[in-house]
Amino acid sequence: MIFYQIILQVIFPLFLMIGAGACLHRMLKLHLATLSAITINFLLPAVCFVNIYKSNLSGRLVGQTLLFLLLFNLLLAVISLLFAKANRFDRQLSAVFKNSFVLSNSGNYGLPVSELVFVANPAGTAIQVIVSIFQNLLTFTYGVYNSISAQSSGKDLIRKIMKLPVIYALVIAIILRWANVDVPYFIWQPIENASEAFSAIALITLGAQVAYLKITHISKPVVWIVIGRLIISPCVALLIIFFLGLSGTVAQALFIASSFPTSRNSALLALEHNNYPDMASQTVLLTTVFSSGTVAVVIYLSSFF
Repeated sequence: MIFYQIILQVIFPLFLMIGAGACLHRMLKLHLATLSAITINFLLPAVCFVNIYKSNLSGRLVGQTLLFLLLFNLLLAVISLLFAKANRFDRQLSAVFKNSFVLSNSGNYGLPVSELVFVANPAGTAIQVIVSIFQNLLTFTYGVYNSISAQSSGKDLIRKIMKLPVIYALVIAIILRWANVDVPYFIWQPIENASEAFSAIALITLGAQVAYLKITHISKPVVWIVIGRLIISPCVALLIIFFLGLSGTVAQALFIASSFPTSRNSALLALEHNNYPDMASQTVLLTTVFSSGTVAVVIYLSSFF
C-alpha cells in the first residue's frame, strides 16, 4: 500500500510536471538560462525564507536532528570527494558529482513522503521540515561553492557567493524568526506566492533540460551517483543512527530522509554554471525513477525502529 501511494502521490506528480516542461520546451523553445536565473535568484530565496521563518520545533529534537545531519552530510561529502579524486574527475565534473551525491530532494519529494508515513505522528513530518531547511542551507553554501569553484577561485569566488540573493534571504529569515518579528501580510503574501511557484517552475525547467536528452549511454559517474544516493546514503545514515543511539520517530524519520533522490537544485546549479548540465539532469531523473523502489524498502526497514 505504501509503495503504491508513493508512486501515485509523489512520483507520478513529479514526472507529470517534468513531462510538461519537456513538452513545452519542444513546442515553444523555452529559454533555459532565463528559467534558471528566475529560479535561482527569485524563487529559491523565497522558498528558503518561508521554510526558515515558519519553522517551530523543540530544542531537543532540533539538536538531535542537526547533529545527525552534520555528521551525515560531512561523511557523504568526504566519500564523494575521495571518489572524485580517485577517478581524477576534472573540476566541473567533480562539482556535479559531489552536489548530486550529497544534495537530496528533501522538499517536494521528502515532505510528501513524510506526510504519508507520519500521518498520525506530526513529529516525523516536523523532522523532515528541519531536513528540508538544512538542505536549503547546504545547497546555497556547499552546493553553490562547488558549482562556482569549478570555474572561479579566491576573491572572485567569494564575490559571486555574496551576490546570491538567497544568502540574504536566509540571514533575514533567521533574524526575524529569532526576534519573533511578524512579517506584514502585504509583504508575506507575495513571498509565499513565489515560494509556492518554485516547485512547478523548477520541475518545468528540469523537464526542459531533458526534453532532447537521450539516455543511450549511462556514464560511470552517473552509475556511482545513483548507487551513492540510493544505497550508500541510507547505509551511512544507519551507522550514524546507531552511533548516536537514536531511536523511535527521530531515527525512523532520519533514516527515511537519507534515502531520497538527488535534488533538482543540483541540476539547476549545473545549468546556471554550465557544469555538465545534461549529466546532472540525467542523474536527477534516474535517482528519482529508481527511488520509487528503494524508498519503499527503506520505509519498510524503518518500521523496525
